[in-house]
Parts: sequence; C-alpha cells; structure tokens
Amino acid sequence: MKNSFKIILASAVLVLSLNACKKDALNLTPTNDVTADIAYATPAGYKQQLVRLYANYGLTSPSGSDNSDVGGLNSGFADFLRLFWTSQELVTDEAVCNWGDTGIPELDNATWSTDNQFLRGLYSRSISQITLVNDYLRQSTADKLASRNITGADATNVARYRAEARFLRAYQYWVLLDAFGNPPFVTEADEIGKVNPKQIQRAALFTYVESELKAIESDLAEPRANEYGRADKGADWALLARLYLNAQVYTGTAKYTEAITYSSKVIAASYALNSSYANLFKADNNIGNTENILTINYDGVNGTNYGGTTFLINAAVYASADAAGMVAGEYGVPNGGWAGNRTRQNLPALFPNTTGSIDKRGVFVGPKATIDAISDPNDGLKVTKFRNVTSGGTTPASLNGTFSSLDFALFRLAEQYLIYGEAVARGGSGGSVAQALTYVNALRQRAYGNTSGNLVAAALTTDFYLDERGRELYWEGHRRTDLIRYGKFAGATYLWPFKGGVKAGTSLPAYRNLYPIPNADLIANPNLVQNTGY
Repeated sequence: MKNSFKIILASAVLVLSLNACKKDALNLTPTNDVTADIAYATPAGYKQQLVRLYANYGLTSPSGSDNSDVGGLNSGFADFLRLFWTSQELVTDEAVCNWGDTGIPELDNATWSTDNQFLRGLYSRSISQITLVNDYLRQSTADKLASRNITGADATNVARYRAEARFLRAYQYWVLLDAFGNPPFVTEADEIGKVNPKQIQRAALFTYVESELKAIESDLAEPRANEYGRADKGADWALLARLYLNAQVYTGTAKYTEAITYSSKVIAASYALNSSYANLFKADNNIGNTENILTINYDGVNGTNYGGTTFLINAAVYASADAAGMVAGEYGVPNGGWAGNRTRQNLPALFPNTTGSIDKRGVFVGPKATIDAISDPNDGLKVTKFRNVTSGGTTPASLNGTFSSLDFALFRLAEQYLIYGEAVARGGSGGSVAQALTYVNALRQRAYGNTSGNLVAAALTTDFYLDERGRELYWEGHRRTDLIRYGKFAGATYLWPFKGGVKAGTSLPAYRNLYPIPNADLIANPNLVQNTGY
C-alpha cells in the first residue's frame, strides 16, 4: 500500500498548523482565507481540499494546536479522537481519569449533565466535520466542475474524492447516531443559513447512513488500492458491518445477517492480521501493516495537537518514574507524561494469568488494580498499549518531546472477525460457527504466541464475544457501544467501580444509553427536542 497520503497530510498541516515549519509542499491555503472559486480552481485544488477534510480529523483548528475551532472548548480537548475516546471509554468499565477538569468527574461516574463540555465538544466536532463535507460536495458537482473546465480524468478523480467525502460524512453521522441518536440533519442540498436544521430521528438516520454507504461503494477505490489514510471500499464495508451489528439498538430491528455479509466482504479482501499485536500500536504502524483498514494519521512534528494518540500515550504515563517504574521516555514522549487515565479492575480481570498460557494483549502496569478512590493516581492499572516508539525500538522525531506520530485505526481487520462471530452467535445467516472459530483462534494464537489459548466451538457464546472484544479492542473506542448492545451499560445487571457515582457501582437509568443534545444547540435551534430523560 502506498504511504504517500500520510506525507500529503503532513504537508497540509504545514500550512494549517502554527506549530509547523514553513515548507509548503502542496501550496495549501485554508479555504476561509480565499474564495471557493480560487480554492477549487484546479484539479489540484480539489485534492488539496480533500486533504483538509482528512486533516480535520487530526487537528484542532486551521491555525495550530493552541487554538480550537470548536466554540467554548479548550484547544487541548478539541481533537476529534480525544472527544470520541472519552465518550466511549471513560464512562465504562475500561477507563477512569483522576483529573478534575470540569466534566471529567461526571463522565467517570456516568452522571453527565446536558452541559458536559466533552459531550458538547464531540457533538460540535462531528457537526463541524459534516459542514466541511457539505461545502466540499457543493463545490464538486458536475456543473461546478464544468464551469471550472475540469473534465476527463480530472473529473473522474473528483468523483472519487466526492465518494470519500461522503464516507467521512457518513462516519460522522454514525458517531452522532450512536452517541446522540437524534441530531440535527443537514446535507449539501440544504441552503446555508436560511433555516434552522431539522432534527432527524435515530431510525431514519440509520437508513440514511446505510443508503449513503451503499451509494458510494462503486465510486471508492478497491480495498488497499487507495493512498494510505484514505477511505476505500474496505472502510465502507467495515462501517456497514459495524452499523448492522448495532442495528437493533438503533432501529429496533436486528440485521445480523447483513453484519455477516459485510464483515465477510472485508475479510475476503486483501487485508491480513499483523503478526504482532503490539506493533499495531507503535509509531511505524503505517508501514507494511495489512490489518488497518482506515486510520487517523498523526505527525509528531508537523501536525501536532494535544488529543489523538498524543493524548492516549501521555495521559496514561508519568513524566518521571512512578511506583511501577513507568517513565514517559520509554513510551516515546520523553518530555510528556500527564498521569490521568487508568483502567478499572474489570478490564485487567479479563486477562487471567494462567501458568504457561498468557494473553499478551493485556499490557497493564501499576501497584494496584482496584479503584477505591478515583482521585488517587495509583488506584487502577495504567495501559501501555500505545507507544510513540517504532517496532525497531527507536523514537521518532517529536516536537518538544511530547507529540506522537502513532496512527490510530478507526477500523481494523480484527474487529471484523469479531463482528462476524458475534453476528453468527446472535443467529445471523450466511456464516458458520466453524468459520467464526477459525477467526477467533487466529486472534488468540497471535495473542498467546501459540495455540494454548485456542478455544472450541462451544465456547463461542454471545457473552464470550463481549469479553473477547474487551481483550482485543480495549481503549480503541468501542466499549460504550458494546455494553449498550449487550444491555449492560444501563441497569444493574453489570456493575463497575463508581458506575452511577457509587463506589461499588449502581444501576443507571435507561435514558443514559443516549447522550443529551447540548443545551446551547437546543436554545439556538427551536427545531430540536431533547432526548428523553434529560
């Protein structure tokens, strides 16, 4: 696979980030400084503006990491991945944070309010990215291309760019669908600023995302045939598989057969498991990695912000040696180490230490697994899964010794193996337990380094897949969605420390399966109705 798009993204950031040096490989100019007719005057301009759509996933503003283009949110909190990760992990059994920033204790305790700044930030960030895509699509219609004398192969290329832009929009609408359920809805067909956006209901948004992903499939590149970091058919199928796995939550109607169909498409494509689980989360994971399907690309020198994998690494380790001997430099951030995020004991408990049979995916350190006090940074084990160090042991260049060049996988093949197996266990058609067992044991052989962790078909219960997803995908932004699908997020059938604000854990009301529409948007847009319970 070509790695050039990671270089192109870094070049885009050279213009978009104040922290970057002044080289201007693509001569990119933020579109808010020029008219659309200038920005989109050439075929290269359309490619440059596509780069901006992707770069927006890894930046906090067009003017550097010290600024935020999400109103009212500190630039350090404004990165998409940091907001998404917080919404998916901090409210669950997998993570906890001892920082006292406004809104974090609410998330730790799953007692968030309608004004939680991190939830408002995720909502605003997703809508901002949808808005950018809508503008790109308005500027790339056939009529617009003709008026700018863009024809032939150049117009064909722009058609592919449009399909990728629509994928990025569908992904953000999935984020809103999953987290907020009933968000405002706008496409390129809506007039800008003429009327307040209408609210779409969750089931209708599911149908829209599904239809968009199917509509663009033929215009996307074949799996792994696109530049690294750009969406292709594999990413399209992977999001459809994830969408269908959760269809019963989103719409009330199960679509496990469809989940099998689309996960199978991904599995049958040109992806393959990386031989090393640990190397998936190292700074050279963009090189020769056939498992990742679509990534958010980070550059620790030219594209810096305090979210992304910089956050995942720094927030888990100390600046100097702690009680477990952790030193930030060992994780590729020698001048970093913010010491905030740890696990709750439920997560390491998924990795039993059996003599001669160890699941190496569980990489936790610390003096104490149990959370007795969230404020105590020594309560809860730290996760060392993400490292700004290459598979060869070197540390890449890092601005101020703090920022990470580790790319983050939005989709990888292992998830598709587990979607296939869970959908089979839940009664979907078109798959088999025997094939699911093959996929599960492939993951476990990598995890154990041998066949000692292999299972038999009878072990592949529905509940098994929740635990196995915890072992394979922990801290990758899946847990809240998984617990809701299993009916274990709300209610009291499954507890974790400080769930509901009680040390031993307590029941959560069902309405907390959705996040609230932020108050500020309710006030600004009378078309919106708050989600039930808030």
